Amino acid sequence: MIDFLQQFNPITQALIATLFTWGVTTAGAALVFFTKAVNQKLMDSMLGFAAGVMIAASFWSLLSPGIEMAEQLGHTPWLTAVIGFMSGGIFMRLTDKFLPHLHPSLNIDKSEGIKTSWQRSTLLVLAITLHNIPEGLAVGVAFGAVAANLPSATIGGAVALAIGIGIQNFPEGAAVSMPLRREGMTSGKSFFMGQASGIVEPVAGVIGALFVLKMQNILPYALCFAAGAMIFVVVEELIPEAQKNHTNIDLVTMATMTGFSVMMILDVALG
Repeated sequence: MIDFLQQFNPITQALIATLFTWGVTTAGAALVFFTKAVNQKLMDSMLGFAAGVMIAASFWSLLSPGIEMAEQLGHTPWLTAVIGFMSGGIFMRLTDKFLPHLHPSLNIDKSEGIKTSWQRSTLLVLAITLHNIPEGLAVGVAFGAVAANLPSATIGGAVALAIGIGIQNFPEGAAVSMPLRREGMTSGKSFFMGQASGIVEPVAGVIGALFVLKMQNILPYALCFAAGAMIFVVVEELIPEAQKNHTNIDLVTMATMTGFSVMMILDVALG
């Protein structure tokens, strides 16, 4: 896969990688063609696994390379990391505050953001779409960083990030399509809504790659920004959603650690 991607420019690389992550979201949404519900323990475990992947990716693929790049570019590494990381979290908090959306386990009267008359299905898709934005940006920034020819940015590391995000996108696709199917929506429409939540990733990926290619001096900030945005998603959504069933907390915790380990292996082996 690495050899295949190296023949393309960073923007095309980011597009191909994020089309892959969108494809895995689509695969997760396709579960509605086989069942109306996934075992709750399995779903909680998958969400916990996804959280572990994102935590590991945030450090190994984004924050650590960002700190190294800041040092190589003559920036103050800790200051760059803090500014970028917190900016990512603040950006997601503001988006979360104003964009109408609904978390899968809640009733429509618990929707967040600006109040609208939109249907529950639309709000559910927007919730996952909101969380896919930083994932797409992270992949795009990672591939754009390779073009800067800094030792801390490698094509292997960018590929590892894309694979990791793709893996954790599977339960996210199911988390949209399954509730809609249970509420009586046809399997075809439930699938369409589930996969639609991931379509933002290729768009965000291309934007991320373009952004850092045009403004390479802010590359360390961009990597740390993406890390902060992803950690926000993990703490605000994935872990609470996975642990809402208090009987599965230990299982979810181990799944989270497993996800972290898998992503760490991918990044160290490929990066």
